[in-house]
Order: sequence, then C-alpha cells, then structure tokens
Amino acid sequence: MVLEKLGDALRETLRKIAGASHISPELIKELVRDIQRALLQSDVNVKLALDLSKKIESRAIDEKPPAGMTGREHVVRIVHQELVSALGKPRNFKLGPQKIMLVGLYGQGKTTTTGKLAKHLKKKGLTLGLIAADVHRPAAYDQLSQIGDQIQVPVFGDSKNTDASKVVSDGLKEYEDLDIVIVDTAGRHALDEDLINEMKSVSHIVTPDEIFLVMDATVGQQAGPQAQAFHDAVGITGVILTKLDGSAKGGGALSAVAVTKAPIIFVGTGESLDSLEKLDPDRFISRLLGMGDLQTLLERAEEVIDASTAEDTAKKMLSGKFTLIDMREQMEALTKMGPLGKVMEMVPGMSGMMKKGQAEETQKRLEKFKVLMNSMTKEELENPKLIKRSRIERIALGSGSDTQEIRELLKQYNQSRKMMSNLGGNRRMQQRMMKQFGKGDLKL
Repeated sequence: MVLEKLGDALRETLRKIAGASHISPELIKELVRDIQRALLQSDVNVKLALDLSKKIESRAIDEKPPAGMTGREHVVRIVHQELVSALGKPRNFKLGPQKIMLVGLYGQGKTTTTGKLAKHLKKKGLTLGLIAADVHRPAAYDQLSQIGDQIQVPVFGDSKNTDASKVVSDGLKEYEDLDIVIVDTAGRHALDEDLINEMKSVSHIVTPDEIFLVMDATVGQQAGPQAQAFHDAVGITGVILTKLDGSAKGGGALSAVAVTKAPIIFVGTGESLDSLEKLDPDRFISRLLGMGDLQTLLERAEEVIDASTAEDTAKKMLSGKFTLIDMREQMEALTKMGPLGKVMEMVPGMSGMMKKGQAEETQKRLEKFKVLMNSMTKEELENPKLIKRSRIERIALGSGSDTQEIRELLKQYNQSRKMMSNLGGNRRMQQRMMKQFGKGDLKL
C-alpha cells in the first residue's frame, strides 16, 4: 500500500476512539499526539505536522457534531478534512489534445513515467505518440521504445542524434495528427545551467500545454525546494511523484510539494505500467484512513468490464445460473483492475484487514484457479456437477497440479454459487443490485 506505515498508524489511532464509550478532551489529546507521531515518522514537515494536530484538536474539542452524526464519526470526519486540506486542492487535468513535456533530475523515473502516463491516457481513448528527447543517456531511446512496444504506442527518436531540439522538432512533425504527444527529456545529477538551457530550448519548440516535473518520493522534504527550483527555471505546471509505494519519506514529499505552487497531479504507486494514479486528495486520504475509495474502484471497473457483460453476469448470479465460466470472467476482470492488495484498499473497511502477504497469496491462488479452469472442457465449465473423481484426475494431469487444488476450486465455486442463490431469493437485494445498472427491478 502507498505510505503503508502511515496508513497503519492512522487507522490504529482512529480505532481507539471507535471503541471508546464517549469522546473526552483527554481522549482527543491522546488521539492528536498519536496522529502527530505518525506524521513525523512518515517524514512530514515538523511545522505542518504541528499545525495539523493543533487544528484537529481545536476543532474536535470546540465543534459540535452535525445533526445525525455521532461524536466518533465527527472526529474521524475532522481528521479526514484536515489531512485533505494539507495536500491542497486537486488540479484539473484535461483529457484532450495537448502536448506534454516531462522534466526532472537523472534517475527519478522519467522514462518509465512517460510510459505510465501514455498508458493512462490511452485508456481514455486518446491517440498518442512519444518522443525520446533524452539524447545523452545511453540506451534511453531503446528503453522508451521497449515501453512503447508494451503499451502499443509509437516512439520517435534517433539514437545517433545528440541534438535534442532537432529530435523534438522532427518528432512533432511525425505526430502532428495525434491527440497527445509526450516528450521525455534528459536529466542531470543536478539542476545545472546546461540542463536549464536544454529544457528551455526544447520547451520553446514544443510549446507544451503541460510541463510535469517527475520526482522520486524518496527525496522526502527536499521535494519542495527541488520543485520550486524547476518551477523557477521552466515554469512547471505540475508534479508526478514516483516510488510513493515503497518510500518511508513519502509523507515528506507529498506535504513538501503540496505547499509549493506546483500541485501534484499524479503519483506512481508501483513498478507496473498500470501503477499511476491521478492524485485526488479526498480519495487518497480516504484510502489512507481505511475508508475506501469506491469512486476510483468503479472507474477502474468501467475501464476493464463491459457494461452489458456485467449486467448479464448479475442476472445469472441472482437467478442461480452461475457457472465456472462466469467465475473465470470475474477473476479475469478482477486481475485487470490491478494487484488485489491495491483493489482491496479501495473497498471501505477492507484496507488493513488482510495480513501482510495475504493479498499476494490470494492473487497467486486466483491465477492457479484460472490455470485449472483452462484444463477443463466447455461441458465441465458449464456444468461443474459433472466433475467427479476421474475428471478431477484428468484435469490435475493436464494442468500440472494435484487433485486437492481442483477440489479447493470446486469448493470455492460452490460457496460462491450458494451465496448468489441466497441473494436471488432476497427481493430487496435484487432491486438494490440492479439499480446499479439503472434497470430497476429484475424479473426472474
């Protein structure tokens, strides 16, 4: 999870008030001390951590809960609101024709981030082209070309040309008919005069709509001064923080950049090309506090699940006509949404419930189940009751597994089918589920 230690500490702190009989000033002060400690351990700026904790304490003691809200809910709401406020307001990022330029120091992850951003925008139905303008780093063009092949996005570059301006100029002509062009520029170990001059030259040719600074979250509180320095040099419009998932200093980078005039637009949350998320402070803090993020979960689902297929599956589930084929489709859709651990973070109340390594273990189990089902006949998938001892032995041999794993799969299937059958008999639950598809009641 992104900022896992901070999230664990904050959730553990909030659990203290969940079990309290009433909210006293003493309990609030203890809660604030714990929050302050959690923020400081995550490298959040000392002044910001102190200011935050004072605001939370003052509001929690002085403000009365709104009508219909308990004291515990009110305190959690205040903690959420103040943490969101500390990250600053989200900045809109248009999904339309534009030119984007990525800048940053050497080793911050610009090239990989170029691929992540391209994949993110391609999912929105936009046509893209990438320009490899890092003409100094050996194999930079080859690296971006490999990423382009993976996401099926064209890459323009010339490994023999050391004139970044010429490469960019030619690339823009090549991609003038595409919606979006992303330019991956060179970096240095420090923001020196040569780097500034090259960035200005490339920017003059590109005339970008956006100039994003790519920064490694492990720089912690130094992210703020670095962002300001790049902003002064070329006028960046936003920041993309990378490696936020594995950084103990991630809180420092988030808070340091947030107080500058360069807002964080995206955050990198893993190594895969799918692990780039638009930073929405409200959603981000909700997940951090274990409150889930259903909006992002629904958006992810819409990207990978066809609406008509989802409706058909829902009808089958509620009518009891649930086969192994349906179960396999559900597993494939879940896998496309990303690593299971990150998907579970978005489900309210589920974040932190899985023990360390449990999500990865469950993910492997789902992958194994799909292998087993691929060794079954269509008849068996449509009617799992046919799968008896002799068929189990054949499937085990064909999938390179043992018979116990197949029995575990069938047990999981039967449990799921039974649960769906129970839902099918619950009229109120049917209506609630089908409203999600805008269909009202479901006639069985």
